[in-house]
Amino acid sequence: MANAYMLLGNEGQALFCLILVNVWEAVSGQIRYSIPEEMQKGSYVGNIAKDLGLDIKDLSDRGVRIVGRGRTQYFTLNIKSGHLYPTERVDREQICGQLETCLLNFEIIVEDKMKVFGVEVGITDINDNAPRFQEDELEFRISELAAVGTRYSLEGAQDADVGTNSVQGYYLSSNKHFSLDVQTGADGDKYAELVLEKSLDREEQAVHDLILTATDGGDPVRSGTAQIRVIVLDANDNAPVFSQPVYKVSVLENVPIGSLLLTVNATDPDEAMNSEVTYSLRKMKDKASQIFQVDSKTGKISTVGNLDYEEAALYEMEVQAKDVGDLSARSKVLIVVIDVNDNAPEITVTSAIKSVSEDSPPGTVIALINLHDRDSAENGEVTCSIPRNIPFRLQRSFDNYYSLVTDKPLDREQVLDYNVTVTATDRGTPPLSSTTTILVHLSDINDNAP
Repeated sequence: MANAYMLLGNEGQALFCLILVNVWEAVSGQIRYSIPEEMQKGSYVGNIAKDLGLDIKDLSDRGVRIVGRGRTQYFTLNIKSGHLYPTERVDREQICGQLETCLLNFEIIVEDKMKVFGVEVGITDINDNAPRFQEDELEFRISELAAVGTRYSLEGAQDADVGTNSVQGYYLSSNKHFSLDVQTGADGDKYAELVLEKSLDREEQAVHDLILTATDGGDPVRSGTAQIRVIVLDANDNAPVFSQPVYKVSVLENVPIGSLLLTVNATDPDEAMNSEVTYSLRKMKDKASQIFQVDSKTGKISTVGNLDYEEAALYEMEVQAKDVGDLSARSKVLIVVIDVNDNAPEITVTSAIKSVSEDSPPGTVIALINLHDRDSAENGEVTCSIPRNIPFRLQRSFDNYYSLVTDKPLDREQVLDYNVTVTATDRGTPPLSSTTTILVHLSDINDNAP
């Protein structure tokens, strides 16, 4: 279904475009939509009532509502129209960062039928971010004896967008001494190197000012620039070389601050001060820069902040080794975070009836329970249980939803109320658990003669 939306840019200009909002499928209680980012609050996403096959008049009576996870509820359901709307502007970069696929998940609960429908909204990227260099000015100090063909690594630009909307190319201002060579790495990222095409002569020209431009592949194309200043010096004809192209280490998420993770090493065949190498970390996201540091002299990479597997399971960055002549080498660093069982299961009673008649047949639904554990793998696998000596049982409903149902005949004259303790336990080592209590009140029927 196609609908026209008006998207407002950061400078207040109105941009009208035709947006396709696709309902992918509604099978086995799962509904999927796709919307572009930057949709404004109140924009149409989909017709929940139609996709669930419900009459709009019944939405309020049936107690249809949204149950979401996380601190922010991005969508709301209009009970009168049955339409789904964003509650605020949807920013894909803020929600999913650099993930290619950005999904928001929540559930629609139909209370009177005790049914749960999963809803998945895919957020597609638009080109709303321009490439940006970490530093506006890059300075190189190059010997006038540097050989033609010598390469100098350039700091790449970052673009919060993904796919073709991210950085696609680099361009250098016209000059007679340098050219730009752009390579594509195995990971698809673009790497730019400054190549010396003509020998330098400090007496002829001591400083060269160049402009480096990074462009993305969006429509329209966005760009960012940085100034390159080349200061011509005397001699330094060898660049550092790392001992390996990729450094990889795995670390538990609960390591204390200050822990040494690994040591990188680069050597320079030059002599004296020209062989001295300094290390720095590059191409780090804002969060990573607050967690890791490298000793500029020793190459030791350690933690300065806390790791959290639930926030990031992998950190990828670049370590650069540079000598006094600004000749440099780079190597990739991969830090894999290992999950530990540091989150107890969460139990949410999403729906419950206040009382149940004592003549209710076995299988009568009392409450709907949702289990969630932020950990992964076995640490996030949760089992649910209740005491065995009560006339109730748990029944799997949908995904991590369970129904508390009657299992045996009830008799109010014997037991007036039940306090049903629900225990959720994960499979971590050691296992973590949490409990909640559901009060079940039995209502009387006239089943006893005087």
